[in-house]
Amino acid sequence: MVLQKKVLVVEDNMLNREILCDILSSTYEVLDAENGQEALEVLEKYGEEISLILLDIVMPVMDGYTFLSRMKENPGYSSIPVIVTTQSDTEADEVAALSHGATDFVSKPYKPQIILHRVASIIHLRETSAMMHRVQYDRLTGIYSKEFFYHSANDILSKNPDQEYDIVCSDIESFKLINDVFGIPSGDMLLRTVANIYKEFVEGRGICGHLNADQFVCLLERPRWDYTEELFVKANERIRSETNMKNVTIKWGIYHVKDRSLLAEQMFDRALMAARSIWGQYGKHLAVFNDEMHNSLVREQMITDVMESALEEEQFTVYLQPQYDIKTNTLSGAEALVRWIHPEWGFQSPGVFVPLFEKNGFITKLDQFVWRRACAILREWDDKGYPQVPISVNVSRADIYNVNLPDILTDIISQYNIPPERLHLELTESAYTENPSQIIENVSRLRELGFLFEMDDFGSGYSSLNMLNNLPIDVMKLDMEFIRNETAKSNTPGILYFVIQMAHSMNLHVIAEGVETQEQLDRLRSIDCDYVQGYYYAKPMPSEEFTAFLAGMDKK
Repeated sequence: MVLQKKVLVVEDNMLNREILCDILSSTYEVLDAENGQEALEVLEKYGEEISLILLDIVMPVMDGYTFLSRMKENPGYSSIPVIVTTQSDTEADEVAALSHGATDFVSKPYKPQIILHRVASIIHLRETSAMMHRVQYDRLTGIYSKEFFYHSANDILSKNPDQEYDIVCSDIESFKLINDVFGIPSGDMLLRTVANIYKEFVEGRGICGHLNADQFVCLLERPRWDYTEELFVKANERIRSETNMKNVTIKWGIYHVKDRSLLAEQMFDRALMAARSIWGQYGKHLAVFNDEMHNSLVREQMITDVMESALEEEQFTVYLQPQYDIKTNTLSGAEALVRWIHPEWGFQSPGVFVPLFEKNGFITKLDQFVWRRACAILREWDDKGYPQVPISVNVSRADIYNVNLPDILTDIISQYNIPPERLHLELTESAYTENPSQIIENVSRLRELGFLFEMDDFGSGYSSLNMLNNLPIDVMKLDMEFIRNETAKSNTPGILYFVIQMAHSMNLHVIAEGVETQEQLDRLRSIDCDYVQGYYYAKPMPSEEFTAFLAGMDKK
């Protein structure tokens, strides 16, 4: 059942009121009041549920003009359209009604079809306007939405080629943590406070918008003053004061608009890149996009342009790093690491291209290439009768959220006739902390199929013990920095010892990464670590070298 729209008739003459109610009742739910005071009481009750008001001007207790003035003062229903009804049809009366905020003007006696058409038309216009407002404005903050900001900014830039502009953006560090600690309402209040600062900042000189979650942006005409740390320090202090969040940290980035061929979206990315360049730097609030950042973007674009062809041309290759059983000092497995050797650029650091591929989504294709190559290597080993050690492969965040992941992995191991327990799947600790419930569900499905999971880089981020207790994993891999820091201390038991004991109590095996010295190895052996990998034993090597190493073991 479709609910009827509500229309309020305000008329002191009973006969006129009944006529209007009768005309409208076939189409609308009609409310009525005898004067302006009663009408305000009806408004207080129903607010913006009322779609339109038909208002007489000459009434006792409170006349129509007074009612209009009082109504427009209240933002809760000031936008409701009002049609003034009166015996007089002079131009002066019409102007007076419109100047007090009326939307339209009709004279008595009433003509039913005219009344119905006017009411329907004005309600439609209001609803269309409200819909456009919702599209244009972010509901939470009241400033431009992402799409409308970009549309407006591009329009302004194209129409004002001689005016200089800046893109200023901000990013709140650890906003998700703020929501988790203080709650969603406090997080929303923080966002509204930031939006208010932007409104004041751009007043008369530009536009501003609320973009992705905690990100804001504005397009400003080039000011006559410089952007200074002090300006943004004061903005941060005000935000902390008004929200009572003493530790909130906001980083600001600026892009001076030079390249007009860029879209506003790309300009925002540059300003955001500047802001993120100072993440984690105490006392730094502001950064300006510079040549170094530009060169980095150019480099990223060059990599993006060739990544598909690089995969097709087999420029990517799999290296393997041995893992050893610390008690028997024998080979226990290998970790697959992707390497990229470009025909012109040479060796490309994974620290450069892997984060980029994670950002642009290409990492899923690269991961599947590594999985297939790892299974092909395992098949070769089995066919030649070499020791049946497992290979660990990386599973990115993008992979683990793919509902088809179990099918993809089972298809690959079936193609090479490899049992699932021989292909260990690695997820970083930080991936588990982002959306633990969904990660736990997806990992559990894969473990039911026989795959084993390793938590990579444990100790590099933060994990609650409760979360760790709920994770369906088989192996904990300790971050290399964690190892270095702990083994550099005295021989007294440190946190590393207790982490390993805790893992064992949970029936988890422990692998220590980045082992480089005999001292580190001895320390890990003394605190009952299970497996190790690192330069002390061997650097990552081409899979062919590792296979030759296995062949040598098999002959012993």
